Amino acid sequence: MSFLSFLLNVLWIIFGGLWMAVGWWIAAIIMAITIIGLPWARAAFNIGFYALLPFGQRAVPRDQYTGREDVGTGGLGVIGNIIWFVLAGWWLALAHLITAIGLAITIIGIPFAWAHLKLAGISLWPIGMMIVPADAGAPDPYPARR
Repeated sequence: MSFLSFLLNVLWIIFGGLWMAVGWWIAAIIMAITIIGLPWARAAFNIGFYALLPFGQRAVPRDQYTGREDVGTGGLGVIGNIIWFVLAGWWLALAHLITAIGLAITIIGIPFAWAHLKLAGISLWPIGMMIVPADAGAPDPYPARR
C-alpha cells in the first residue's frame, strides 16, 4: 500500500468509513445468525473490510478476474443478489448515498464521496465480486489464448 493510499484510508476511517464498515459487519452478523444467510455473510464481511480500507483496493467481478464462473457468478449468484438487495442491500446503499451527499458538500470530501458511491453500487449487488489490490493488472479477457 502506498503512502497516499495509507493517508487516504486514515482520513476515510475518520470521515465515515468506520461506521459504514460496522454497518456491513452488522449485516454480516445478522445474516450469519439466521443460518440461511450464511452465503451472504461471507460477502458482507469481505466488503466490510473493503469499506474500512477502500483506497489501494478495488472490487471486480470474480468471473472476469479469475477467468471462470463459479456458483456466485452464475444464475445462483443473480438469485442471491436479488435476495441480498431485499434483505440488506438497499439500506446499506442508502447509508453510503447519504454519507456521500454529506461529504460532497465540501471540496475535501469529494474523493471520499466518490468512494462511498462506488460502495453504494457494490451494496446493491455484492455476490460474485472480489476485492483485489488496485495495482493488480486488469484481468485477461482471453486467458485461454496464452
